[in-house]
Amino acid sequence: MSQYTTSRRTVLRLGATGVAAVAAGATGSVAPYAGATPRRPAAGPIVKPLPERWFYDYGTNAEMRWGSVHPGYLTPLSRLFVRDHTSTPRIAAADYSLRIYGDGLANPLTADHAVTLSYEQLRAMRSRTTVSVLECTDNGRSYFDTQQGTPVSGTPWKLGGVGVVQWRGVPLADVLKKIGLSPAALDVMATGLDARYVSDGVDYGNVRRPFPISKALDDALLAYEANGRPLPPDHGFPVRLVLPGWVGIANIKWLGSLEVSSRALESPWNTKWYRMTGGAYPDDSPALTTLPVKSAFELPLDARLRRGRTRLTGRSWSGTADIARVEVSTDGGASWDGVRFERRHPNARWVRWSYDWRPRRSGRYELMARATDTAGRTQPMEVPYNDGGYLFWAVVRHPVTVV
Repeated sequence: MSQYTTSRRTVLRLGATGVAAVAAGATGSVAPYAGATPRRPAAGPIVKPLPERWFYDYGTNAEMRWGSVHPGYLTPLSRLFVRDHTSTPRIAAADYSLRIYGDGLANPLTADHAVTLSYEQLRAMRSRTTVSVLECTDNGRSYFDTQQGTPVSGTPWKLGGVGVVQWRGVPLADVLKKIGLSPAALDVMATGLDARYVSDGVDYGNVRRPFPISKALDDALLAYEANGRPLPPDHGFPVRLVLPGWVGIANIKWLGSLEVSSRALESPWNTKWYRMTGGAYPDDSPALTTLPVKSAFELPLDARLRRGRTRLTGRSWSGTADIARVEVSTDGGASWDGVRFERRHPNARWVRWSYDWRPRRSGRYELMARATDTAGRTQPMEVPYNDGGYLFWAVVRHPVTVV
């Protein structure tokens, strides 16, 4: 039996060679697509508990508090930030299907006659596990205002819109190669099953964003597990797209369809938003892709520390390369000292480190940490303004009081 379900017309269009390239035959027929997968609404915008000691609650979004970060390497899903455009949908696994179509397939398919995969069919396929940083593109937005004096609108994220997760799922490359790709395939549009996004009376449709076929064939994953468990509703159950190293918006949750196209694709999420515009940036700046390098202390804001030897801990991360070096300053950047890395994980794009500090006096201090990755990128003291408040990767000044 095939791992794929197609409509009868799709089977006819694919013909013997196309269907055989997928599998031995079709598992059955389905009606042409007539809307989003059925789902019942969540009780609130976010499903999981958001205790104040762990999160800043922004309504449809929730940011992890660094003072509550779990000491382990992976971020527990109970403490992972949530970024929703509307609210978390509740989708039953039995009702779920992923549709794949487009003129970039070897045998072009329309949306009405897409190849479809059920949740169980995806779970039955060869799987791969990968560990990657997941970070909201807005993470650090508030520091454009508080550190640089250039306010931007939007949720005032500090640095808690980030975590590292072990994902398990089906390599997208496997799926596309079995269906068959046209040599002209260029872009893939990923669309989510959450509610349509409406802002200021404008209906922008379902959250969707394209990415190049090269990324699809490299390390893109159709993930159904996180940290060894099925995805929770807030983090994309039943299936989400994972594009390791890329900005959070590219990792579409509640993945409903993939359009494979022979032309460049666009959506508001790569043309209107999630591009660097304003300030010195040109109007035609490209859509954001990879994550920068950043650092954060595992401390509450305005923490009170006792005099004497104190062990400071923190994390540094990068979207494109391993972390090579981390330095800490306790004197406003006049001097910098190296840190001690905790036990290194094979994925060194996310590292935990410690620094032993003995403040000489009581009073206010600003702690700073900066990281350098193996691609040679070092966190600067300031970054250029952009009107979306995206990708703040400058050194963050973390206030503490020593008593």
